[in-house]
Amino acid sequence: MKKNAKIFYLILCFLVLITVQVYASTNNLVFKEGMKGREVSLIQQRLKELGYYYGKVDGIFGWRTKLAVMNFQKAKGLKVDGIVGYYTLRALNINLNNYNSYRGYEGRFSTRDIELLAKLVYAEARGEPYIGQVAVAASVLNRVKSPFYPNSIPEVIFQIDGGHYQYSSVLDGQINLTPDETARQAVKDALAGYDPSLGAIGFYNPKKTNDGWVKQRPVTVIIGNHVFFK
Repeated sequence: MKKNAKIFYLILCFLVLITVQVYASTNNLVFKEGMKGREVSLIQQRLKELGYYYGKVDGIFGWRTKLAVMNFQKAKGLKVDGIVGYYTLRALNINLNNYNSYRGYEGRFSTRDIELLAKLVYAEARGEPYIGQVAVAASVLNRVKSPFYPNSIPEVIFQIDGGHYQYSSVLDGQINLTPDETARQAVKDALAGYDPSLGAIGFYNPKKTNDGWVKQRPVTVIIGNHVFFK
């Protein structure tokens, strides 16, 4: 009995240690006015989805973002300081710990595949907010993971289903344009697990398509001119 109690105690201590480490790493993430980056874009997008932010999702923590954060904090009974720390991130249901390391994609895709994905992002989403470009890349990766689509980047991008190209840039040849560094960085962020599309497997611009099928699909999020869907 004493031996079992000792083992139980050691396991409990291990679990507590892991919990403290996770809390500490998350608690060190603080975002406030004047900061920039993809994490700020994600915060803005989440606040926008919840109806607190009405500005542009540009990754710049300005006064509009701060005001949105303060209104959200007030509504959730949090400390109203306009600073996004552990408790505000948790209330927003945002986990940023995994966005700085690759998750399951290391070595899976070739340099050529990654460059092709950057070409698609550039062709389909140049001029869109950065977070929208990451979402486009993520939606392609979501197709690769899905059992209902091909399991490689080239096959997904060049797929023809029922006589229809899946991406307009393949049809009109813009897929052959050289991507810029923004598109390439968007792909890197998507590969790192950053998915602003919220699990979408496709997207469309409602001003440029008459496809009834995509308009009937469940919408995950709207970013810029693109509607993302499952």
